[in-house]
Amino acid sequence: MIRLDTNYSQLMDKLSSKPLNFIEQIIETDLEQGLDLSLLRFRFPPEPNGYLHIGHTKAIGISFGLGNKYNSPVNLRFDDTNPTKEDQEYVDAIKKDISWLGYSWDKECYSSDYFPQLFDWAVQMIKDGKAYVDSQSSEDMAQQKGSPTQKGTDSPYRNRTPEENLDLFLKMRDGMFQAGEHVLRAKIDMGHSNMLMRDPIMYRVVHAPHHRTGNSWCIYPMYDWTHGESDYIEQISHSLCSLEFKPHRDLYNWFKSIVYNYSSKEYPLIPKQREFARLNLSYTVMSKRKLLTLVEQGVVSGWDDPRMPTISGLRRRGYTPNSIKKFVNTIGVAKRDNVIDVSLLEFCVREDLNKIAPRVMAVLDPIKLTIINYPDEKTEWLTAENNPEDEESGTRQIPFSKTLYIERADFKEEANKKFFRLTIGNEVRLKNAYIIKAESVKRNSLGNVAEILCTYNPKSLSGSGTEESLKKVKGTLHWVSIEHAKAVEVREYDRLFSHPAPDAQEADFTTFLNPNSLTKRLAYIEPNLVNTKPGSHFQFQRTGYFSIDPDSTKEQLVFNKTVGLRDSWAKQTKVINSPSKPTHHTQRKAIDVVKQLGKKNTNLPEAKQEKTKQKIQRIAKSISYEELQPLFSTAAKKIGTRIATTIVLKELINQGLKRNKEIDEFIDKAAAGQNELLAAEAKSIH
Repeated sequence: MIRLDTNYSQLMDKLSSKPLNFIEQIIETDLEQGLDLSLLRFRFPPEPNGYLHIGHTKAIGISFGLGNKYNSPVNLRFDDTNPTKEDQEYVDAIKKDISWLGYSWDKECYSSDYFPQLFDWAVQMIKDGKAYVDSQSSEDMAQQKGSPTQKGTDSPYRNRTPEENLDLFLKMRDGMFQAGEHVLRAKIDMGHSNMLMRDPIMYRVVHAPHHRTGNSWCIYPMYDWTHGESDYIEQISHSLCSLEFKPHRDLYNWFKSIVYNYSSKEYPLIPKQREFARLNLSYTVMSKRKLLTLVEQGVVSGWDDPRMPTISGLRRRGYTPNSIKKFVNTIGVAKRDNVIDVSLLEFCVREDLNKIAPRVMAVLDPIKLTIINYPDEKTEWLTAENNPEDEESGTRQIPFSKTLYIERADFKEEANKKFFRLTIGNEVRLKNAYIIKAESVKRNSLGNVAEILCTYNPKSLSGSGTEESLKKVKGTLHWVSIEHAKAVEVREYDRLFSHPAPDAQEADFTTFLNPNSLTKRLAYIEPNLVNTKPGSHFQFQRTGYFSIDPDSTKEQLVFNKTVGLRDSWAKQTKVINSPSKPTHHTQRKAIDVVKQLGKKNTNLPEAKQEKTKQKIQRIAKSISYEELQPLFSTAAKKIGTRIATTIVLKELINQGLKRNKEIDEFIDKAAAGQNELLAAEAKSIH
């Protein structure tokens, strides 16, 4: 192919200022090897079976970011192959979220638009002996598929003639069979080391209407068959997906090689699949199935509940597109899965809102304060800065009067020297106003403080330039005038889960729901807010950042707490370079830690090997059999990993794991091996 050298040279000048990530390096190599720049095309392919969440923003940012860098088109394609779980509501929500993030797609595509082409290709594969109809139950097929360490066995229907397969497939299409009676499978290799290549299902019978095609079809293509061929039809140059799809690459390429032989003239470009690490976030679940459970069980008010990690939930809570993009850019593009500390996301929104959010005063837990020497009927309109970070934001006028509300926590009758707020006999400054001194209190019938009586210095007004106004006091409090303040509802949100990895534990993830994730309270805010549209952002001074909720009415504003001014969760990671920035902190999965310990173990002296073994035994409590089982096929030369696997397996069996054929085969093989340490660990299980 001929490359557009002039455009490519200009593009390299544009990109030279920033180091390339590994995906960009792949693209650069392809361009250098002759791929025409005009043939670059990317896509973001969500399934319309739920709302997008924060994890999707990485994939969105990568694909649309590459489109922006290379001036290349990006398709938005809905992989809509499961009519029982998909809905137009999800399609509309996904489009809204991507647009809100500031991205524009070239073509809006649907895999369902390609159903006729996929069907024609499947028919051709049947005729060529590359696909067959299987009439077994799903249980029988699963059993015959084997395991990572055991080859699968052929279906008794694998050698049906092409004519018989085609007849059955056409009857499947015509609705003559019930769901589960027959499936169409690719004819690849039941002994393949990659289990996904062991005759995967291509079509199944589903008698359900589709949100786009209605009742036109009663057979639907499987995701692995549809996804890659949709890329091929759209002539996507680079199919980028998260790391869990790496085992699918063999199948992706196999299907491509088949259909390319059928349609290479119409579709000359063969897409290339490459994988990046997915975005995992602490104190969060990313599974759409689990998020749907929270919605259906009423744990949250809906997909856009501000506690949800969905983009719509983050938007409603007050997160900005810039803050989310900053977060995605900060974590970068990696090849290895890890868990990002949610405090980094909170830092990004805090940093963005600090620049753009107008400051207002609001009191969330009010206690009455009366300035006893202030004139009864007097009201002053004082000048306050809207945003010190934005010189063009201007100022506003706020009313000041004899009776005010301050935060209950800002007053103590008696306090130690570290308490710099209001106490009896001491002075503080009221923000943008006067210096006051607490003289006494009034109590209610229960003996609790109900009102603070203060005096003020009339010459101490902030900004007046008087000697009294320049007096240094240690505390500054926010306040509102009771006569003028507006009552509002404030919804204070916290993390939905109290455990950093709620879906990686033995207990059900709902066990770790934070009972204090939402607190509603009546608060008081200064009047005459300039913008009260839903989604408007404000900094409640000394408290945090808040956004107006869509539930607001003219009579009752509702504010959602986006994030506090400081991280309220303890045990923050140490910072590098800047005391205000959180580190790019990750939490490795227990199984990854075990693999790392295993790699190093065989090179350690005997005493340290024993300590490493004890570490592995402790960590084993956090590992499931499903995580461990893939390590059974670890290469024989990786003795350390196999030893670590055996140690964890023994702990799981001691905890009640039932032994099966796979486990017994792994133990027997390890016990019969030449490495004494591995053999000893394996024999100790017997």
